Amino acid sequence: MNENQCKLSIVLPCYNEAENLVELIPKLKALPFDNFEILLIDDCSTDNSVELAEAESLTVIRHKINMGNGACIKTGARAAKGKIIVFMDADGQHDPVDIVRLLEKINAGYDMAIGARSASSQASFLRRCANGFYNEFAKFITNFDIKDLTSGFRAVRADKFREFIHLYPNGFSYPTTSTMAFIRSGYQICYIPIVAHSRKGKSHISITKDGIRFLLIIFKIGTLYSPLKLFLPISLIHFAIGVSYYIYTFIVWHRFTNMSALFIIAAMLIFLIGLVSEQITTLLYQKKE
Repeated sequence: MNENQCKLSIVLPCYNEAENLVELIPKLKALPFDNFEILLIDDCSTDNSVELAEAESLTVIRHKINMGNGACIKTGARAAKGKIIVFMDADGQHDPVDIVRLLEKINAGYDMAIGARSASSQASFLRRCANGFYNEFAKFITNFDIKDLTSGFRAVRADKFREFIHLYPNGFSYPTTSTMAFIRSGYQICYIPIVAHSRKGKSHISITKDGIRFLLIIFKIGTLYSPLKLFLPISLIHFAIGVSYYIYTFIVWHRFTNMSALFIIAAMLIFLIGLVSEQITTLLYQKKE
């Protein structure tokens, strides 16, 4: 394929997905597009995922060490030749037919189009509740209607996606980071409803290990977008407790206690930390010429 003619790149992060690639690759190659490439980013698979992809003439990039889903995404973004990149899981949960709908939104002028999973598509009740909380919290922070913050099925304009590549983590939370970065920078994003299918084989997401990581998403949402909007309510809560306790102790004992002072000082420090974080965040999103 001529590098200059490539308009679309499909990036598949992969770790031991041979069972699912058998069905996925033929579906991708049958898509009604001209001049597109499929990149499989292998994260040290121990099965025959790489052999299957090479047999189907896919472009394969292999990591020397296992680095995580986000690292595969960054590797794929750097290597992609297309002006538009589609990221999707290699586990068969995402339907390749939906790529057409994502690209329709990109062609309509959006910078990122994301597949929003229906409630019935969530793997478990616990994960459905967690994703629902993430979405609502992100709406509060950004004032933007976020329908699926953690969906990894998305189409993006390659040049804009690469602007924030230094912010993306190596783990599973790259969708959160990229979504918040695009909104923070004023780029246009939209959602299309999709149905995520059940995967074959065992999921690589651990409820205990990755559950703790996903809890950190809540704080990342605030610190990546508007830290002051996260720190200010916490500061006000501490200040209200300090003042309330002072009023109580003044009425009962006619004195100002150390505990009241501690809460009021903590409120001031939290506010100042939020203010400094706000300035640092602004610098992060300044476009480098």
